[in-house]
Amino acid sequence: MKKTGAEILIECLNEQGVDTIFGYPGGTILNVYDALYKNEGKIQHVLTSHEQGAAHAADGYARSTGKVGVCFATSGPGATNLISGIATAYMDSSPVVFISCNVAENLIGKDSFQEVDTTGITSPITKCNFLISDVNKLADTVREAFAIARSGRPGPVLIDMLKNVTAEKAEYKFLPVEKHAQSGKLADLLKRASHDLKAPEVDQSDIDKLVDMIKDSERPFIICGGGVVRSRADKEFKTFAEKVDGPVAITVMGAGGIPGRHPLATGMIGMHGTQASNIAADQCDLLISVGCRFSDRVALNPASFAKNAKIVHIDIDRSEINKNVETDHHIIGDAKKVLQLVNKGLRKQSHQEWKDHVFTYPIETVYDEDDSKLTPKQVLSTIAKLAPQDTIVSTDVGQHQMWAIQHFHFDYPGQLLTSGGFGTMGFGLGAAIGAKVSHPDKTVVHITGDGSFRMNCNELATEEHYKLPIITVIFDNKTLGMVRQWQTLIYDKRYAETDLHRGPDFVKLAEAYGLKGKRVTNVKELKAVLKQALKGDVGYVIDCVIDTDEMVRPMVSGGSHITNFLAI
Repeated sequence: MKKTGAEILIECLNEQGVDTIFGYPGGTILNVYDALYKNEGKIQHVLTSHEQGAAHAADGYARSTGKVGVCFATSGPGATNLISGIATAYMDSSPVVFISCNVAENLIGKDSFQEVDTTGITSPITKCNFLISDVNKLADTVREAFAIARSGRPGPVLIDMLKNVTAEKAEYKFLPVEKHAQSGKLADLLKRASHDLKAPEVDQSDIDKLVDMIKDSERPFIICGGGVVRSRADKEFKTFAEKVDGPVAITVMGAGGIPGRHPLATGMIGMHGTQASNIAADQCDLLISVGCRFSDRVALNPASFAKNAKIVHIDIDRSEINKNVETDHHIIGDAKKVLQLVNKGLRKQSHQEWKDHVFTYPIETVYDEDDSKLTPKQVLSTIAKLAPQDTIVSTDVGQHQMWAIQHFHFDYPGQLLTSGGFGTMGFGLGAAIGAKVSHPDKTVVHITGDGSFRMNCNELATEEHYKLPIITVIFDNKTLGMVRQWQTLIYDKRYAETDLHRGPDFVKLAEAYGLKGKRVTNVKELKAVLKQALKGDVGYVIDCVIDTDEMVRPMVSGGSHITNFLAI
């Protein structure tokens, strides 16, 4: 049956089981939106306030569900407004298919209205991207894009269609994903792709070597990275950690890979890692990293990182091996599969003396508690106590992000939605929208700072329109807190352009969007307002007033030895 390119696109999304699209229309993508309109009821569309919000929402949907997120945008500024969202998904290995439309073929290269080289711009920040100029290639390209996004190390893929392709017709035959794979066509598509999409086959000899290294270790230490979360390998990781019987630290992206309150958990590692985590990394004799990139926020000084240990790196992406830290042994493969094989051959070890030593150091920052004011721990402990245990938390980027990871204790993959690699301020509200749309029965809390919240607070309109009772908690310290912290500790208190004593009034802003808002200054007020917000069916903004000079502690400055704490 012949269909237009726009109709073929929508049919292919149906093939892939897409139930939700986040986006913003415009001139070049109108045919696609018209085809979507004619398919009303099959796929939900969420209209955001800005394309960046749509990108983050699709990303939040992907992270919280483990499925591929989908985002639409028009040409020119519509497509370029996606860039931060695409880069965010790329750095954190989140599977999102971004679909944009460009000007018609006869207008390409003529500086036409809203023309831009979308594929050229996004090439460095996508797993793969496509420019579709032939309607006959559209269906297979869409199928390929989804296969690439979800296969191997997940990541974003972009399809840019010329406007004339959306109107031209071609033969189309519905091909469900399961039949597509059985037919062998999917395998052919993957062979033609420019990336290694399959998880590498694990070498049993590499597994055996790791088992022997663990048996020989007296002071093992494990890092749970984002690969554990992406692979949904939390059960296998927990079994592995308990068999090794060694302390376990998380990276920012590894939160939820092991329950935050597990007896082996030492908390975050790195620049704002706990004393227990960082000291364990420095004193262990075997360090096993699962799905961690050894970024500059973890291995701050690669030359001295885990200098007393043999380092083992388990990762699905061969290019990550020995990129930042030299390893003594590595295993290339999907975290879930690797851990299953290791667990088969590994007997339970015992390292009580080593654990006792590590846990003499703090695994959580202690604050001077004062009921007359709010501390970061008080805010997060109150949320953790009153909200359901399976509450999904999204964050923006800054001090509040680190405090959330330090004090909330995440229990499962997809519970924390945060921009770890790219550090995108403004990510949190869009991600919360994506999570709430896909998990309507779960409580979703958006934790942010007054600096980050200003970036994408326009998405409160989306929250209100779709009746999404998201709870936004603002750590309001009237400053760009993380930058001010560096200025305090490193720049001799030269506070250049970090003061935020300015509008808006966040309570009035929430009310202007048809939501509820309240400012709180102590724990008693916070508890009362949070209980009210948790009962409600409308979005709520809680403005928590905290001290301007409150710091994220501990802190190790970039490039320093991991135990050289600048602040404790």
